[in-house]
Amino acid sequence: MRLLLVSSIIGQLLRLFTFAFLPPALFALYEQDLWSLASFVVSGLLCWGIGAIASLRFERPRVFYRAEALAVVAFSWLTISAVSAVPYLFDGLSLEDALFESMSGLTTTGATIFTDFDHPRPLFLWRSMTQWVGGLGVIALFVVILPRLGIAGRQLFFAEASSAPGEAVSPQVRQAARYLWLLYVMMTALCVILLVWAGMSFYEAVCHSMTTLAAGGFSPNGESILGYHNPTVEWILTVFMFLAGASYPLQLKVYTGDLLGFFKDGEFVFYMGVNVVCIFLLSLILVKGGAGDWASLRLAAFQVTSLGSSTGFASIDYNLWSDAAKAILVLIMLVGGCAGSAAGGPKCIREVLVFKHILREFKQVLHPRAVLPLLYKGLAVPRDVMRAVFTLVGLYLTGYLG
Repeated sequence: MRLLLVSSIIGQLLRLFTFAFLPPALFALYEQDLWSLASFVVSGLLCWGIGAIASLRFERPRVFYRAEALAVVAFSWLTISAVSAVPYLFDGLSLEDALFESMSGLTTTGATIFTDFDHPRPLFLWRSMTQWVGGLGVIALFVVILPRLGIAGRQLFFAEASSAPGEAVSPQVRQAARYLWLLYVMMTALCVILLVWAGMSFYEAVCHSMTTLAAGGFSPNGESILGYHNPTVEWILTVFMFLAGASYPLQLKVYTGDLLGFFKDGEFVFYMGVNVVCIFLLSLILVKGGAGDWASLRLAAFQVTSLGSSTGFASIDYNLWSDAAKAILVLIMLVGGCAGSAAGGPKCIREVLVFKHILREFKQVLHPRAVLPLLYKGLAVPRDVMRAVFTLVGLYLTGYLG
């Protein structure tokens, strides 16, 4: 593996990532918060300097190997997370806390070490931006890095993706990636407009829109969405959290003309069906617990879509709910979102394939001599793909239950 090549590509990535520090720096200037302004200026200069040094000996490679792609993906997340932690250090966080918050943001995990929310507003904007950038992070590699470096996209894509059929990359990956980023930006802007219309301040709407579309869940409010006591905001975020858990390439296809595309896609139908069933069951439980019909539906829809898409917003303290209600929330967390979305979880496509495989095995017992290929979208799924799917789902469940 050519370590100098890997280092130089990561250096180029860092130089381009420098521009991410500009919006919070300008916001700090608007707020007349000179300390926050200094923190983002220093962070940006540090990011640029490290990137410039690392990429001094960059040359466009004729061949880019898979091991090098794996190294680029892994170490780019680590280095960007380290640089993104610098503004937190300026705010007084310890090194380990700053790295934790930064990594949580860029991976859209949503875990936080913040116990009080008395921090500068530019820092919360930066915190939301890390999730927004991380939401379609690998797409950013396609759009920004690869065209400049002359590197084919397949290696980096397969370094990030598993072998599930729903995650296949098209030959026109760069053009598709540009359209996906355009869709991502437009949906974020639409969410901002609707949240402002519902009564949120522009600053809070921007922060929540970025973390909603990235399925991350960071909020500048210590009580999350519960702190706003606004049913309209909850319904708006419910819709966008659901869309954040759906496949962005599929949405792009639907929005550009294939109006029935959602219902032709088996993974999306499974994703929608599980969400609808869980919302219905949870609503019934909440109604029996004494809540009103519409309030129960709103609370159930918000919590189910939040946890199903791995966003993590909360509009109520569901730890106080019954065991049956919490069991439904655990179930939807295990299901997760679709491949090609910003959501976490094992991805619905893998669960669909697992169910198809189990059903085929039952049929094989009844008809031992029958040839029963496992089909998805009319194509046979190879055994090595199914092996990878079962391995990933098994590891996920082992880690989750362990």
